[in-house]
Amino acid sequence: MLVAEPRTVLASARPPVCDLPWVTVPKTCPGVEVAPYFELDTGATFTPIGQNDAITWPEFTGLFRRKNTKPAEEYIRSLSDHSVTVLRLMLEYSQFERSCFEKPAGKPQKSMVQLWDDIFALCEEYGVRVLLTPFDTFWMWIKWDRHPYNRKNGGPGANRARILLCPDTRKCIKDRLSFMTERWGSSGAVFAWDLWNEIHPSYADNSADCFPDFISDLSEHMRNLEMKLYGRSHPQTVSMFGPHLVLDPRIPEAIYRHPLLDFASTHFYEEGTIDYPRDTIAPALAAGRLMRQAIAEVPAGRPFFDSEHGPIHMFKDHHKTLPAPFDDEYFRHFQWAHLAGGGAGGGMRWPNRHPHSLTPGMREAQHAMAGFLSLIEWREFRRRNLNNEVKTSEPAVKAVACGDTRQAVAWVVRTDFLDKKGMLRRDAVPIEAVLGVPGLVKGSYTASYWDTVQGCSVGTRPCESDGEWLKVGCEIQADVAVAIAPV
Repeated sequence: MLVAEPRTVLASARPPVCDLPWVTVPKTCPGVEVAPYFELDTGATFTPIGQNDAITWPEFTGLFRRKNTKPAEEYIRSLSDHSVTVLRLMLEYSQFERSCFEKPAGKPQKSMVQLWDDIFALCEEYGVRVLLTPFDTFWMWIKWDRHPYNRKNGGPGANRARILLCPDTRKCIKDRLSFMTERWGSSGAVFAWDLWNEIHPSYADNSADCFPDFISDLSEHMRNLEMKLYGRSHPQTVSMFGPHLVLDPRIPEAIYRHPLLDFASTHFYEEGTIDYPRDTIAPALAAGRLMRQAIAEVPAGRPFFDSEHGPIHMFKDHHKTLPAPFDDEYFRHFQWAHLAGGGAGGGMRWPNRHPHSLTPGMREAQHAMAGFLSLIEWREFRRRNLNNEVKTSEPAVKAVACGDTRQAVAWVVRTDFLDKKGMLRRDAVPIEAVLGVPGLVKGSYTASYWDTVQGCSVGTRPCESDGEWLKVGCEIQADVAVAIAPV
């Protein structure tokens, strides 16, 4: 059994008083429909804005054995300043042996525990939360011959292809989850638990038959322990590599609709668009389409967001790093399509850059999105995807949108003015397009327009719904976000 000893913190950080409000998911009950978004236990809206990080990447690597803690503190402070609210992190990143959390199995490395104590102390200080998953399953698979859970190394597992099926390995997994919440679970800096990263049939003799039981076992174990310790529990999800959802019909049932999970998350790595972008528009429109597919699968009151995306094929297989200006626009367009399509927040980029860090332009894009969020009352927004229903008067203007009977969000983009690099031209003459949004109840509304680059309002227009359609003009040079709400 892994034992959670008292925490120690960086000398520069305040003691971990754990006073951040907890993130919650509104609970459904018979006859009551809730909004599929997150909130705090104070009742305030909470939107996940962030990306994937890793303890071996530039910003955090100095925390190992406290060799240089200043970059990590400056990084977390900068994230907070740019309105980042969530980092998705893996407890271990077993690409390297020193960053395995346990060594041997069942014995946490003191240097790793200290590193995580420091990360949580910094997150508590600057109000950034962590979506934490216990294993990086990619490197666990690749480096299985050296992983502490391999029986040859004194661990419980004889075969990486039976990790999800082996009772001894299951016990070690649950012991690790117990350690995570016993040591850090009292903190509001825990956004949620991703109980298993990219669950896959290859870990279970190429079958998804065990997925429901595996998820139930981990979920019940973690929730029961947290209820015993804290009287409440953090939200839970299990993530999946999106293109592999089609391998078995039982996979989407487990990922999207498992009754014990609180929200759904998949990884948007569509081949040829998102994973190898040739322009900055096609990946975003793909994200909008994938968002529509996901929302059709998820129960009405359950939040959904993409917890990994990026040019993975271009970076990993072709060893190319996108030029920063192109990548900034690719990132910005994707996050707006994700939000406007009905996702919670803008999705979580896997950097897929060398080094693995988001650019300053991407940070500005995250900050720009945060300013838009106050234009919608998310606690009342029971969105449905409207990509195929919304209309634009200009064939070259496309929209990704979602809405209910009282509010709507749209990201509107031109597709007719791309330069040779595949980026939107900012010298185009603006055109006027009429945006038609269905389903809003009859009445008066305000359309608010948002500059996605500058992160500021660029005006409002009054508009009316006749009970079937709301039509409003939209001046567009490159792209614009639109929020529609009752007067």
